[in-house]
Amino acid sequence: MRSLHDGPRPDRSGPRENVGAVRGLALDLGSSWTRAWVPGRGLVAETAACDGPDDRPGHPRPVRRGRVVDPVCCGRVLGRIADTALGTDRGDTVIVLSHPVLAGAEHRAAAKEAVAAALGPTRVIVLDSARAAAALAAPREVGPLLVVDIGAELTETTLLVDGRIRDARQAEAGLSDLAPSEPPTAVVRTVLDMVMAMWKQDRHGAVLGALRKGPLLAGGGAARPDVTHRIAVRLGAPVRLTDDPATTVVRGAGLVLGSVLRGPAAAPVPPGRRR
Repeated sequence: MRSLHDGPRPDRSGPRENVGAVRGLALDLGSSWTRAWVPGRGLVAETAACDGPDDRPGHPRPVRRGRVVDPVCCGRVLGRIADTALGTDRGDTVIVLSHPVLAGAEHRAAAKEAVAAALGPTRVIVLDSARAAAALAAPREVGPLLVVDIGAELTETTLLVDGRIRDARQAEAGLSDLAPSEPPTAVVRTVLDMVMAMWKQDRHGAVLGALRKGPLLAGGGAARPDVTHRIAVRLGAPVRLTDDPATTVVRGAGLVLGSVLRGPAAAPVPPGRRR
């Protein structure tokens, strides 16, 4: 299990200026699915495979355990999505690219390079998945918020306080590690271990405050009632879900993108990076 204390800290800078784009695309490069969202149109892509003559069952996915492992395949997927969502003329386009909270610089660079190769000269806002989820489910919430993102091959728990990352934990484990008929005991235990580790290091009561309000669950794991019920029971706290937990991150990234496209008068963009 990785934590915020194990390596480079996530970006905590303030909102960036409007980039003057007229249209854009929000992307969530997951280990199981690559999803894309366009403001005003909604979910325009949800794909898991490369697009090319070498596609076949068992073909390696472009993202594994939260890291881009096949840039060529990733670029091919993104290129197909961009052709469908944006067409061939991609000038004045901005991309909001979500990434795991504890993604390293190497992954972020690889993801940006894949976007650049597939979409050409675009401007990119890099936004961590926890703040993307919060932008959708708790846009006006102040104080502590616990975001638990349970994906196919990665699980992260992030403590936000007033929209900024206070602590984060990551485990390279998820739904794909379970056998088809296996109960989600291991996934739930992973979440509990991360929450307890954060609680032990929390000197200000933020984790307890977030648990009292109820953690926000996102990702494919949050779409499974057997997972959400077990987490709620074991934590002794209510859990919060959006209407489609698997798309929480990309929809949140889409809201951030929408605020950028509307201009300086729009809602502020959560802290992130822009290229």
